[in-house]
Amino acid sequence: MDYQQLAQQIKIWGAELGFQKVGICDVDLREHEAELQKWLDAGYHGSMDWMARHGMMRARPDELLPGTIRVISVRINYLPPQAQFAANLADKTQAYISRYALGRDYHKLVRKQLSELGKRIENAVGAFGYRPFVDSAPILERPLAQKAGLGWTGKHSLILDKEAGSWFFLGELLVDLPLPVDEPSTDDCGKCKACITSCPTQAIVDDKIVDARRCISYLTIEFSGVIPEEFRKAMGNRIYGCDDCQLVCPWNREAELTEQSDFHRRDSLRQADLVNLFLWDEPTFLKKMEGSAIRRIGHLQWLRNLAIAMGNAPYSLKIVQALQERKGQNELLDVHIDWALAEQLNQSAGSSTIDIKNQRLIRIVEKGLPRDA
Repeated sequence: MDYQQLAQQIKIWGAELGFQKVGICDVDLREHEAELQKWLDAGYHGSMDWMARHGMMRARPDELLPGTIRVISVRINYLPPQAQFAANLADKTQAYISRYALGRDYHKLVRKQLSELGKRIENAVGAFGYRPFVDSAPILERPLAQKAGLGWTGKHSLILDKEAGSWFFLGELLVDLPLPVDEPSTDDCGKCKACITSCPTQAIVDDKIVDARRCISYLTIEFSGVIPEEFRKAMGNRIYGCDDCQLVCPWNREAELTEQSDFHRRDSLRQADLVNLFLWDEPTFLKKMEGSAIRRIGHLQWLRNLAIAMGNAPYSLKIVQALQERKGQNELLDVHIDWALAEQLNQSAGSSTIDIKNQRLIRIVEKGLPRDA
């Protein structure tokens, strides 16, 4: 068997299946075990108990599939056209949803493509051991991706590539074939700390270290309890995930758009008015989010996140009425509704003060009087 030729063919097949890059590495991640344990010991995984439950298996792919000696790591772009980052974040009456979740859930699509890649290899070499993973098992996918040459781990802990930035999903195919490995990617962040300084909740506590308990993505997606009040204002209108650390990254200025129409914004999220989304009952939510990663958080968590965003929105009688109508449905939700109503009341008083000041300033300018008149 010419494994060098097979590796080249695997990359060709990967491109045909829609992957923008394919790399190959060995399974030795021992150098990452100490930092993984340190991260867990610090409690940075928050309520994600499964992160600790599997222990060091995350750094040992061969324990997931005995006999594994290589990992085929792939990436697929997800940045949709007309992402409208600035416009969406600036309009506080509209919900901001992380761009990876605007379309179809990537897990099934990427896993299907990886399975097809495995079948193509099997047709070429005969029966062999393989197993696809897409964020679906205890595995350190980012160190594997860097080792396979797909990019380096940025200070925000995401994989970065000079040509593609970070707007892509990762997937792995564990195999028992002695394929030649690729050169690992080298770190190119340099002295840049834009992601660290721009994080709304200061969740990036050190180079490549994220405290999930402070991260808006974790709080809106993985965490199902009462969101600490200290983070609610910083969440703004972000109701599912947060892209800020990627938005400020210089390497994302020329990021490639996705070729997958499945990752484009779904119709039900084209008009993401906070009140309209908050009015969805559970059947409507489940129907509208069918095939979406968002469906996983459930209707209650969806309402909780929206309530916070509504509290951060400009004062609106429509918002106040919508919040009041849901009062008493759930104790956890009520905590966030009460906070949002209090914020709306504060903004109502504040808006009046601001309006008065602005009107006075306009009159002063019109009369040509000095500012201190």
